Amino acid sequence: MHFKRREFIQVGSLATASLMLPKFLKAFEGKAMVPPGNKVVVVLQLSGGNDGLNTVVPIGNDLYYKARPKLGINQTKALKLTDEAGLHPALTSLRELHDEGNLGIINSVGYPNPDRSHFRSMDIWHTASDSSEYWNAGWIGRYLDAQCHGCDKPTQAIEIDDVLSLSMKGENNKGIAVKDPRRLYGTANEKFFRDVMKHHPETAGEQPVDYLYKTMAETLSSADYIFKQSRLHPTNATYPSTELGVSMKTIASLIFSEINTKVYYVSLGSFDTHINQEFQQQRLFTEMNDAIAAFTKDLKANGRFEDVLLMTFSEFGRRVSQNASGGTDHGTANNMFLISGGLKKKGLINAMPDLSDLNEGDLKHKIDFKNVYATVLNKWLNADAKTILGREYANMDFI
Repeated sequence: MHFKRREFIQVGSLATASLMLPKFLKAFEGKAMVPPGNKVVVVLQLSGGNDGLNTVVPIGNDLYYKARPKLGINQTKALKLTDEAGLHPALTSLRELHDEGNLGIINSVGYPNPDRSHFRSMDIWHTASDSSEYWNAGWIGRYLDAQCHGCDKPTQAIEIDDVLSLSMKGENNKGIAVKDPRRLYGTANEKFFRDVMKHHPETAGEQPVDYLYKTMAETLSSADYIFKQSRLHPTNATYPSTELGVSMKTIASLIFSEINTKVYYVSLGSFDTHINQEFQQQRLFTEMNDAIAAFTKDLKANGRFEDVLLMTFSEFGRRVSQNASGGTDHGTANNMFLISGGLKKKGLINAMPDLSDLNEGDLKHKIDFKNVYATVLNKWLNADAKTILGREYANMDFI
């Protein structure tokens, strides 16, 4: 059996895809195991600018209902947390988590001189730069860089997607994007790859075709490893069959497999609700709520809920006033959810937004998101946030 170079390149999309996977994946092999007690972060990105005021609803604030005569969520419908705050009616599992003491809410999170472009603001959140700076490496990618200087088993980060976010790209190390381990590796591909590897003449010189063989071998072993690990410890819990439900099930299976992965990243959207916000947010929150319910129940049943921190963010909130199209336009500060069995501060971690003190109709941020990142890096991941973020940010006390 002999491959000509041209035929070799044509053998299928997986061969092509394999060239895009970083070689460092080799590090997944061997004994990259971590003991229970390993702290894991799951980042849930709410893409498109989620409307925070209809997420954590200021039910005691007349200014909210004045600004949103049609779009405001009625006090009787919101899921009451305190006299001041309620959750969007679809977020029933988050209310339960709140009542158990496993939900934290940080209000008015943002950054100075906010940018209302989806792409630019998302870049700022992904890189943890100032709004005047343009960085090309993400905060989680730089965490991976900092965790591994020449070590043979670097800490990994996995994004459940087909493409890798900027947040996951470091200067030297990158996370891996994989929607479904089975798509990276399946029995149909296994035979083909094994045949290719078996018939490859080891003695040949370093030709382009050899580079392809080598890359395929590394890809095969890495994909094989991730796939087998997720199969060895599959969760048998029931998850919703939605995209986010399936993604959270994959994350749970990988957490239970105890490969050395500290960060998982997943997105839901689009929350860009300029029009028809009520139905769009309801639909997305139902998907989010049901996936989080299954995920947290699964973690509890497997004794891992204290080790996992799920945090949500969106690139910006929306304007305080509704627009004329049953929606809201791009705004500034927003809230973040923290979900874990290991929270030290629960419920409303800081005050609800001040709707009487706006900047041209927008919320003023009270907490820089980089303080949240610094806290997670320092206190949860035992990393050096100052090195990773490029400057010192004060830690918060939610973990």
